[in-house]
Amino acid sequence: MPLYKTWTLWSENKINEAESKLLRRKAEELTVPFSDQDKKDISTLIDAFCSRDDAAGLAAPQIGISKQIVVFRSKNLDERTPLARGSNDYDVLINPRITQIRGDQEKASEGCLSCPDITVDVLRSTAIKVKALDQEGRKINKRYAGFLARVAQHELDHLEGKLIIDRGTTIYYPKDKKDFFEKIFTD
Repeated sequence: MPLYKTWTLWSENKINEAESKLLRRKAEELTVPFSDQDKKDISTLIDAFCSRDDAAGLAAPQIGISKQIVVFRSKNLDERTPLARGSNDYDVLINPRITQIRGDQEKASEGCLSCPDITVDVLRSTAIKVKALDQEGRKINKRYAGFLARVAQHELDHLEGKLIIDRGTTIYYPKDKKDFFEKIFTD
């Protein structure tokens, strides 16, 4: 069980109204220099991510912090062990913006901690360039390609209140939850 609660659109065949509202809201930008609260929120997100073994990335809204902060694996993407805090195996992006999209669009199946029990076919760009701030508030530019570009785009979507169910073409869900998912996706 993760140390930090993950906010979800639904759980136990019920919509989580309050959590859905935050997940669907555009997250707030941080100002530089970062306030003590912003530094604490950045640290909390990194701790939450590093304590997990079931996610390629995590956005602040997914743990109830409506701020423009994301963290995701940048190396060893197939590993399923929690990361060491302070390692070079993950990137932290604050106030990120995609500044360049390159390559083809590619469809692949994605899951999301905030949309449990489903996977969705999502079309994403295969290469992007991102402008952001690092943990100290310094401007950085990063390029991501392949699966890492997909992960970055997925996490950045969270900061805009967008989820895989908004981007997807086909949604897959377990047969035993068919009634619940058909109800929410056809209403």
